[in-house]
Amino acid sequence: VQLVESGGGLVEPGGSLRLSCAASGFTFSRYRMSWYRQSPGKERELVAYITSGGGSTMYVDSVKGRFTISRDNAKNTVYLQMNSLKPEDSAVYYCKAKIFGTIREYWGQGTQVTVSS
Repeated sequence: VQLVESGGGLVEPGGSLRLSCAASGFTFSRYRMSWYRQSPGKERELVAYITSGGGSTMYVDSVKGRFTISRDNAKNTVYLQMNSLKPEDSAVYYCKAKIFGTIREYWGQGTQVTVSS
């Protein structure tokens, strides 16, 4: 099982990034996919999730209207489009795979996002 995030980097406030999380080793289409983030000294927080079929999404209030989560089950990949980035969005972003109602979950290694001028 492997989840590999990519797309992080340094961007100026107001800029955009698109994160990708490529999955392998499990039946991707059965799993709810989530993006979390963690900045130094803070707990890891849920940013967004998308259901297995992609029909439903959820966002934390601080990113609503700016971030969009999507998935391509044919490519075993989940995305996080981040627009109008703010310095407070700076964090390591992780993707997680989990079947709703079960205990087993898989995490990626994270990708750093830094929003700074």
